[in-house]
Amino acid sequence: MDVFQAMSVFVHVVESGSMTAAARQCEMSTTMVGNHLKALEQRLGVSLLQRTTRRQNLTEFGLQYYRRCVEVLAMVNDSQRLAEQAQTQPSGTLRITAPPAFGAERLSPMLSDFTQRYPEIKVEVVLSNQLMDLIEHGFDAAIRLGVPESSGLIARPLRDYTLTICASQDYLQRRGTPQSAEDLREHNCLAFAYPAGDDWRAADKLWKLTGPQGVMEIAVSGSMIVNSSPALRQAAIAGMGIAMLPDVLIRDDLLNGKLLPLLQDYQPPSRPMWLMYPQDRYRLPKVRHFVESALAAWGT
Repeated sequence: MDVFQAMSVFVHVVESGSMTAAARQCEMSTTMVGNHLKALEQRLGVSLLQRTTRRQNLTEFGLQYYRRCVEVLAMVNDSQRLAEQAQTQPSGTLRITAPPAFGAERLSPMLSDFTQRYPEIKVEVVLSNQLMDLIEHGFDAAIRLGVPESSGLIARPLRDYTLTICASQDYLQRRGTPQSAEDLREHNCLAFAYPAGDDWRAADKLWKLTGPQGVMEIAVSGSMIVNSSPALRQAAIAGMGIAMLPDVLIRDDLLNGKLLPLLQDYQPPSRPMWLMYPQDRYRLPKVRHFVESALAAWGT
């Protein structure tokens, strides 16, 4: 027996005044209404109604039980409405992890618009080059670079993460402007220190470029290796050397002349970028709306 359904039938019988009227309201037969009442009384071990050929009255316990049923069913209905709202209205805390440069320059501005559209959502963002376990660390979604690992996560492709070789006007005036990829061997090339296990770990010593003669690897050296793209950018702007920096980080610098693009006939490698999230989290409105917004902003 469904206790809540039986309680609901009992309330309809009391409020409508008869089992026939309650049957119409509950869209079931009068016999079925009687079966629900009988099963409920058997479960409780107490009579709820005094029945005669013409009318039915509540017993003393039946009156108390009726009032309690009204309260309980109201709470059940409120809980159901709350669950329905949770499935349609995005709310709660959204936890995201992303690479530092992309997170600062692209994700943060997007989240500003996102939280204005969905003010009931709060965001927690962890910017890191480390690949953290989404399930273990409680993340709802991640922006990741490189080939996605086989992890059981949903992986949605985003536009590639591209790089530009650049330097400041001050550096180029002092050291000259490289005309070919081979010229980089004679320059102070500032490198990004990729974390252990990253598939670009060797890129701090070998710059892979695609030029008129195809793909080539240039052994570079310089006075600085750093694991922070913003720090690498500041060093390049200060005239310390040539750097290969993310386009998302230096777009304005290239426009205002703080940095000048170099060797534009040679294309630095790009990295595939992915939006990743656990499959079961997509059912949550906060995650679903973030995924839709991210794909609209950066999807392929």
